[in-house]
Amino acid sequence: MVSGPSASASSAVGGTGTTSANASTRASPSAGAPATAASGSGTSASKSKIPQVNSNGYHPPKAANPLSSLRSPPLDLSSVERRGQAISPKEPTKKKNRPHDIQEAPTYYPTDEEWKEPFQYIKKIRPEAEKYGICKIVPPESWNPDFAIDTERFHFRTRKQALNSVQGTNRANNTYIDGLTKYHKQHGTNLTRFPFVDKKPLDLYRLKKAVDARGGFDKVCKQKKWAEIGRDLGYSGKIMSSLSTSLKNSYQKYLVPYEEYLLRAKPGVHHQLELEYGGPLTPSPAPSPMKRSTVHTPLSVRGESPARNATDALQATMNGHSKDSDVDTPMADASPAPAQTSSGGFTAINTQSFTAVNSGFVSVNRPLAPAAESMNTTPNKYSTPLASSRNTPDYRPSSLGPAALKRQLSCESLDSANKDCSAGQDDGDPGSRRSKRLKKDTVPNVAGSHMSVFRPSAPRTPRDETATPGEKCEQCGKGSEDGNFMLICDSCDYGYHGTCVEPQITIKPNTEWNCPRCLVGDGNYGFEEGGLYSLKQFQEKAAEFKQSHFEKRMPSDQFGHRPVTEEDVEQEFWRLVADLEENCTVEYGADIHCTTHGSGFPTIEKNPDNPYSTDPWNLNLLPLHPDSLFRHIKSDISGMTVPWVYVGMTFSTFCWHSEDHYAYSANYQHFGATKTWYGVPAEDADKFEDAMKEAVPELFETQPDLLFQLVTLLPPEQLKKAGVRVYALDQRAGQFVITFPKAYHAGFNHGFNFNEAVNFAPSDWEPFGLEGVQRLQDFRRQPCFSHDELLWTAAEGVTSGGLTIQTAKWLAPALEQIQTRELSQRKVFIDKHAFIADHIAKSSGQVHSCALLGQTGESCPIVCKTDDVDVPEEEYGCSFCKAFTYLSRFICLKTGKVLCLLHAGNHPCCDTPESDRYLGRDHALYIRKSDEAITSTYKKVADKARMPEAWEKKYEKLLDDEPTPSLKSMRTLLSEGEKIPFELPSLPILKDFVERCNQWVEEATNYTVRKQQNRRKSEKAWQITTRKSVGNAAQDQKEREMRNVSNIYSLLERAQQIGFDCPEIAQLQERADAIKSFQESARRIISSPGDAQEVEALEELLEDGQSFNVDIPELETLMRRLEQARWNARAKANKRVLMTLDEVRELISEGERLDIQPYDDLMVYYREQLSNGMAWEAKAKELIYAESVHYPQLQALSDKAAANFLPVSAETLAKVDQILHKQREAHRQIVDLNERSKREDYHQRPKYSEVAEIMKKVEELQAKPQGTLDLEKEQKRHEDWMRKGKKLFGKTNAPLHILKSHMDYVYERNKSCFDIERDRPRVPAEPASREPSPDGTSRIYAPLDEADWNVFCICRRTEAGMMIECEMCHEWYHGKCLKIARGKVKDEDKYTCPICDWRLRIPRDAARPKLEDLMQWRDEIPNLPFQPEEAEVLNKIIDMAQDFRNHIAAFCNPVLSQRSEAETQRFYLRKIEGAEILLAHETNFFRQELHRWCPVAPNPPPVLESSKSTRKPRPTKLQKMLAQYGVDDPDDLPDEVKGKANSLKRKQQNAAEAQHTPANHSVSGMSTSPRGTTYAYYSRNSSTQPQTPGLSIGSNAHSHAAHGPDAGSAHGHHRSGSNVTMDPSPHHAYFKDPNHLVSPQLLIGDHHSVSSFEDRLVQGSADLEDLQLHTEEGRRKALEIFSRTETGRRRAEEIFGPDVWHNPGAPNVSNRSVPTPNDPLGIGMGNEDDSMFINLVNEDDDEESERRKAAEHSHFENMEVGRHEMESSVEV
Repeated sequence: MVSGPSASASSAVGGTGTTSANASTRASPSAGAPATAASGSGTSASKSKIPQVNSNGYHPPKAANPLSSLRSPPLDLSSVERRGQAISPKEPTKKKNRPHDIQEAPTYYPTDEEWKEPFQYIKKIRPEAEKYGICKIVPPESWNPDFAIDTERFHFRTRKQALNSVQGTNRANNTYIDGLTKYHKQHGTNLTRFPFVDKKPLDLYRLKKAVDARGGFDKVCKQKKWAEIGRDLGYSGKIMSSLSTSLKNSYQKYLVPYEEYLLRAKPGVHHQLELEYGGPLTPSPAPSPMKRSTVHTPLSVRGESPARNATDALQATMNGHSKDSDVDTPMADASPAPAQTSSGGFTAINTQSFTAVNSGFVSVNRPLAPAAESMNTTPNKYSTPLASSRNTPDYRPSSLGPAALKRQLSCESLDSANKDCSAGQDDGDPGSRRSKRLKKDTVPNVAGSHMSVFRPSAPRTPRDETATPGEKCEQCGKGSEDGNFMLICDSCDYGYHGTCVEPQITIKPNTEWNCPRCLVGDGNYGFEEGGLYSLKQFQEKAAEFKQSHFEKRMPSDQFGHRPVTEEDVEQEFWRLVADLEENCTVEYGADIHCTTHGSGFPTIEKNPDNPYSTDPWNLNLLPLHPDSLFRHIKSDISGMTVPWVYVGMTFSTFCWHSEDHYAYSANYQHFGATKTWYGVPAEDADKFEDAMKEAVPELFETQPDLLFQLVTLLPPEQLKKAGVRVYALDQRAGQFVITFPKAYHAGFNHGFNFNEAVNFAPSDWEPFGLEGVQRLQDFRRQPCFSHDELLWTAAEGVTSGGLTIQTAKWLAPALEQIQTRELSQRKVFIDKHAFIADHIAKSSGQVHSCALLGQTGESCPIVCKTDDVDVPEEEYGCSFCKAFTYLSRFICLKTGKVLCLLHAGNHPCCDTPESDRYLGRDHALYIRKSDEAITSTYKKVADKARMPEAWEKKYEKLLDDEPTPSLKSMRTLLSEGEKIPFELPSLPILKDFVERCNQWVEEATNYTVRKQQNRRKSEKAWQITTRKSVGNAAQDQKEREMRNVSNIYSLLERAQQIGFDCPEIAQLQERADAIKSFQESARRIISSPGDAQEVEALEELLEDGQSFNVDIPELETLMRRLEQARWNARAKANKRVLMTLDEVRELISEGERLDIQPYDDLMVYYREQLSNGMAWEAKAKELIYAESVHYPQLQALSDKAAANFLPVSAETLAKVDQILHKQREAHRQIVDLNERSKREDYHQRPKYSEVAEIMKKVEELQAKPQGTLDLEKEQKRHEDWMRKGKKLFGKTNAPLHILKSHMDYVYERNKSCFDIERDRPRVPAEPASREPSPDGTSRIYAPLDEADWNVFCICRRTEAGMMIECEMCHEWYHGKCLKIARGKVKDEDKYTCPICDWRLRIPRDAARPKLEDLMQWRDEIPNLPFQPEEAEVLNKIIDMAQDFRNHIAAFCNPVLSQRSEAETQRFYLRKIEGAEILLAHETNFFRQELHRWCPVAPNPPPVLESSKSTRKPRPTKLQKMLAQYGVDDPDDLPDEVKGKANSLKRKQQNAAEAQHTPANHSVSGMSTSPRGTTYAYYSRNSSTQPQTPGLSIGSNAHSHAAHGPDAGSAHGHHRSGSNVTMDPSPHHAYFKDPNHLVSPQLLIGDHHSVSSFEDRLVQGSADLEDLQLHTEEGRRKALEIFSRTETGRRRAEEIFGPDVWHNPGAPNVSNRSVPTPNDPLGIGMGNEDDSMFINLVNEDDDEESERRKAAEHSHFENMEVGRHEMESSVEV
């Protein structure tokens, strides 16, 4: 995958020459820093330390605020090239103008079906595509994932890239010239400008290369090659003599001294670098690396070392001396110092202001100093000794440690990486690509706030960072306290004693001085950190750069500049890379972690509903695909298993590199401009590396791992000249680029774009991965993960759910290599250990018990442990070669360093001698997997991998060993093969053969099975490809052919042809022989005549023949003979058996089918029976469906069928029997009931319910049984008794069954009212929900016993619903019991109950019979024919009433009655009024007594003889009909219903006359009470109703009566004449104003009341003169009174004549005695004063009726609206 190179936090990349349009001229918008000058050369002579300021502005190491808090304008995705958009460029055809004539890499267009599985598709294209190293895949049009990054929050840092410095030869040129300039300046020769030859500046580096290519200076002089060199350098050949001289003199003057210095100084510097690197610079994992010197000087190496010899020569030349030091002063890493300007003073070839290659940048492992410290001129204590000086390259010792790969964790700043290194973890990996899930302290925690540590160089030994640079000598480690002066290197600011450098300096120079390391150079190079951007800001920057760069370079015409093409950008890119003079710097946002910044693809965590979040091509899922080996890695690896994103601009580049571990990579471009890729196939990887080394050997001298750093480009043209195949392709938005293992690739961007990349590993990657790990170990670079751990995890099947054959196939060879390598390394180490230990033991006379060999004893000093426990990676990485020591690790107990077995003992991990290290003193060997575990695991995997081959061998052996293989063995082998989840070549062949054999066995089984039913069950064998269809003639024919007996012989022949063996073959042969024997026996029986044993013999033989499941010719004849014999036996057996018509018909039909002769006796008999049965059937149906069933005939017909065994239908016979059974059963029950109803004992008579049920069944019969009429008479007599009871209870028109339920209700109601146990006389109780009422002043109540039962009202029930308190007796009443509707009562209203004021009528739903009437009705029960159901409850009602009457008898004595008993009398009167039967005497007595003691009404109450219902009667059918048609007179009805109306009218009049009783039962004169007091009684039907004071309508029903002194208002009423004086308001008689509590007076005169006059008038005792009959008004008034009753009408006819009612003006008497709206009871009510009682009683009877009215009203309104809408629609 594409990745960025190593970089410094402040590295400036430059080159000689002018500066072109620079991408860094624009300040970073997100950083908010001011823009500075573009990167270029500066020749300021000042050495003052200033803060490092980038061209993008100053960026502190750590942002003040986390980038997640930044908000920027979002990127407009419509402004960038995206897949499927109109601005997206079309995929062009093959390019014709590709620079360097590079061939195109292949492009693939998968179909939708191929796209579903990425690994399968890549496997498909791999054979062709891997030849190019890279390829492009264009997804189907339907595949277009969303861009999932929040562009407002996404911010990233960039790295700066100087294009001409990434070119290897340019960087080598600049590095060499920089060192040459410093050398001459230090030796007094200021190389201010390059020498000129032929009026052209001389390129000294090219001159040096040309001379070196021809064998060196001496050889060129001898062979006189200077002219040839001049031509190579581009000079004219006209002045060759002077040219040769000039070139020679220039070389001799400038280059020879420097080359001689390098010859002597390089070995020492390289040795110092080796010490920091921890080993030799050349890749060589030798068991004996270079030993570490005690001092970092060439004097400290051994004499035989080339470095030592070179140093001696250098000392002799320079005549200097060095000071030996016994102190080991290791070099420590430090932070970089701010860049300084150089004082070299030479003039560059092009601009006279030469800029070093890496001037201004520092090492990747040396972070920026904090802003406050960087302003100081004093060097920071963390600065590096090699910090760059003014206009000089920065040579950085790369001491970051093993964080050398491109995959590294981003750090908050480069300072954090240095802190991790300085903590003593020289082998740690603070910038590692690995991103442990649980290692949260190393993972950035703020999205977008981090940038990855750019690719560092190889690990180096860190310097001592506790000392400030310049305070101590870098050679001896001492300060200047001993008198030696300290030289400060002008480039790196580190100090050296004059006596410690080579040559020694005795006098401190006044000019600039550079240490040997800075003069020679260490080759380190990196990119400078860029600015902080959002996507929109970087888009603007990229667009501005591209516009400004190409604006003056593109040709123009009258229409403007020609558009920039992809060819233009590609050519310009390589021109800028190759041009040493023009410096162009761009920025690239590379290696941005998805874990912190987010992925461009939808993820399941953030976008669970997005289908692309689970797409297999999603780069977040691709590495962990089931076919990817990376799924066996137990941790996340940023950049490998977790994608990185890249934000590019024009010319931003990624240099030549191959993927870590040689893995595959997939790069997807989400949007943006084209990205051009160059690839080198894996086959040319070695050629590529050789070409790079040959082109820039100087860079590889100090950086052998240069190709790991992604900082070097080499033009494809130069590679092609070296024989390297290079291919190219252009990636556009929505396209994938796949790189293959070991393939080198590079590229650049054409403009602003956004890519995402990740690694993956199919199974074919493993050999490359192993090679990649070995290569990393060779270069001593830490791998991203342990390859051994990956393989071992795969072998254990932990991450894949078990080891599969596919895994074992690639895993087995790898494990074999691991096993061989690991066991051999263990053996080598153990042999060395044992050799030394045995030698020591022998010398001391002891025996060595080696712990490594499993022996016990204390003589072996090494600690050996087998510990299979996961440990952090930093604890099992080799400190020398950086390889992971997963299986075995050698640990130094002194220093804690870990070594692999390859370097265990031979690497100086501590000061312990090598022999002691091998012996194990202060060391330990940890073995994770024992030798046995490694061997057994490999064997398990190898066996798994060999399973397909092992099965193939078993298959071949089976075929070779047996000429006719057993089917069982083949089935077993097939089953084993099908269980192997791997493609087996021979498995399809075996499967086809076994299927053929199985098919044969299935067919043969149908002939070998003995049971007959298998013939029909075995459809699968007979029909393999078709389904059986009943009635299909063709299929039946095919089945018959299959059942041919010849098929058995054909199957036997096929078995011989197929060539296999199974038991069914022998069974089928046995069956063929049995069939032949059967045929012979059948022929003998068929030819013989039948006898008595014929049926049994035929059945036995036929059973044998049918068991063969084949069609044998003799079977059909045997079957016919058997069926005829069976018919005869069946016909004889059923001759005297009762059969049905269908059975006889079936028997006759079967005989005809079997060819039974018509004259056969049995056939003749059954034909006669069929005829007789049909005649019986016809007669039976005639009787059944007759209007009047004649039961004797029906009985005779039934007897005849049974006697003659006639065949009849079961249905008809069942109907006859049913009719007869019902008739007989009904007759029996009626006779029983009649007999029981006449028994003397009443209790033995039948119950009425039983009689009613039987009579209901009798009604269903067509003819009534004898005795039914008598029973009906008795039933009517009993029902008359029930009707009498209904009449008593006022339920005359109700059904009979209502009587029992009503009596049950009466009993339950009376239980409460006649309760004398719990409900005893007491003071009025307060409901629980109300506050107690204040005591009245007129009466003193005794305290209420707590044990009393608090019941209220006349119903004597507990509190419920709305309660109203009487102002007189203070008893609470249920509003529902008094029919007082809600909303009719206000809180301030006064209410007087009907008990206190007898004029108030108690609403009653039914009439209350008198107790005496009930007793009389009960006395009739013994004379009834049946036991009534009502007897029990009637007895209870009467007994309960008798008990209550007896209980209150003491209070009904007029002699003993006293005023003090008034409350008790009121209490019992309330109970009596609430009961559902009338105790007339007690009621009248209590009413009269209460009126006497506590009068409320002006007159005493009348005597009650009956208690009628107050309910509004239901409208009659006639009234309903009149209301339906909206008329008042039946004569106005339509003609079609007028007849029915007249009939109803007559019925109503007849019923009224039949049941009429006088409406007026007034008592003439005065009645005498039991106590002798005379009272006046009102008639019940009086038209003048008593008034009820104290009740108002229209407020809350939960009203409380007012209490206090004014509560008892005047109750006195007196007569003042015959007129009633009322308040002008008709309702004032019932309701009082709370502010005016004076009750109205009812004034009655001395004359008789109005009602008494009317009674006397009707009875004929009134004086007619009072009516003034001679006047029209008097006559009309008299007729009005007479018309009210039937008696009055007759009286009127006597006075005025019979035609009085037909005269005009006479009252209409047709509707008299009929309830009217104002007279619902038909009792004469209807005036205005009576309307109030009607309102109280009938209006708003209950809430349910109100709801019904509202519902009906709404319904009618809806109907009306619907009707209007319909009429409107019709009109429209």
